Amino acid sequence: MFNPSAEAMPLPDLRALQLSRLQATVARLQERVPMYRQKFAEAGLTPDDLTSLDDLRRFPFTRKADLRDTYPFGLFSVPRSDLRRIHASSGTSGKPTVVGYDENDLAVFAEVVARSLYAAGARPGMLFHNAYGYGLFTGGLGTHAGGERLGLGVVPVSGGGTERQVSLIEDLEPEVIACTPSYALVLADALAARGHTPETISLRYAVLGAEPWSETMRREVEARLGVVATNIYGLSEIIGPGVSNEDAAERQGSYLWEDHFYPEVVDPATGEPVPDGEDGVLVLTSMTRTAMPLLRYWTGDITRLLPGGNATGRTMRRMDGIRGRSDDMLILRGVNVYPTQIEAALAHLADLRPHYQLVLSRTGTMDDLLLRIESAHQGAELRGEVVRLVKMMVGVSIACELCEPGSLPRSEGGKLRRVVDLRTAR
Repeated sequence: MFNPSAEAMPLPDLRALQLSRLQATVARLQERVPMYRQKFAEAGLTPDDLTSLDDLRRFPFTRKADLRDTYPFGLFSVPRSDLRRIHASSGTSGKPTVVGYDENDLAVFAEVVARSLYAAGARPGMLFHNAYGYGLFTGGLGTHAGGERLGLGVVPVSGGGTERQVSLIEDLEPEVIACTPSYALVLADALAARGHTPETISLRYAVLGAEPWSETMRREVEARLGVVATNIYGLSEIIGPGVSNEDAAERQGSYLWEDHFYPEVVDPATGEPVPDGEDGVLVLTSMTRTAMPLLRYWTGDITRLLPGGNATGRTMRRMDGIRGRSDDMLILRGVNVYPTQIEAALAHLADLRPHYQLVLSRTGTMDDLLLRIESAHQGAELRGEVVRLVKMMVGVSIACELCEPGSLPRSEGGKLRRVVDLRTAR
């Protein structure tokens, strides 16, 4: 039976456990992974130099390029015969990022996803409609195993096939669904087309992730599906989904499962840790993974760390919503812009729908940004209001195109690309 009591561990005990696990992880990397052995030597460090949590800042970061440079198995710390699963990224920008799991890792993966689903409101005996993609993507199989660990009945429907998904929701009446937030809205459209209202839909909890989303999108998902929607966060390099999750009763930041993943937030320019409460790049160390533990992995996600929640009794810290990604940041005429900032500004206009696209182009030496967004109301007045709001709240001048509802690309279960960059198009 799943037991969430570890989440309320007294802080002194948690910090001591973290130090012990970090020391064991660094020693393992020194012994078994040549890349880390070289990095430690170049920094003049050995595992004996990690005597406190504060010492971790002296050790080198791991970046996505390190995984590509050691493709496919160079960062594994177990022999291939110990592997029980391989996952990989799509490899759209070159070689895929390959990650491996042994029996211990799969148990850890199931445990942290079970915690996440429990925080999201799921309880043993509920039926779980899992619309994350199965296969090399970690989402489907990861949430599947966590659902079983919690005691849910899992429907492994995977992504896409919207009409079939809707039929299964109608017939099986699941209480919990997991998918991307943009696909939740696709399902809401399809259910409404069949005459459903929130009152006739069985779903009660939605566990959404794998792409950035806003409070505006949360409100629409909740209103149209009749659910409580929470954010699940993760990345395959660390484990997959289940690094953190919001609590369904709070929805004020996602609880990080700090007994498995040690979080830091660092200044994106200097790499130095910043105090809790300040924005920076999230850096994670996997402390209990054995096949492929990563030390100080630079996620690229911009967020801040918050204290645990008194209402839930959890002592583990929360991570605030992702402001954007350091590598997805748009620099427009000298201003740093994240797509989520624009989305937040648009939340102030009720006539807009949360389906949009950002198109970057270049006129001469000047970059231009076109916001294409769906709205049932067309006209120059609304376009002008969109341009004014973005200028006032984000600090950049844009052009706006109002599009008919349903005309912009929709997710089919995978991640939805919001930015189209035409500046390098030939």
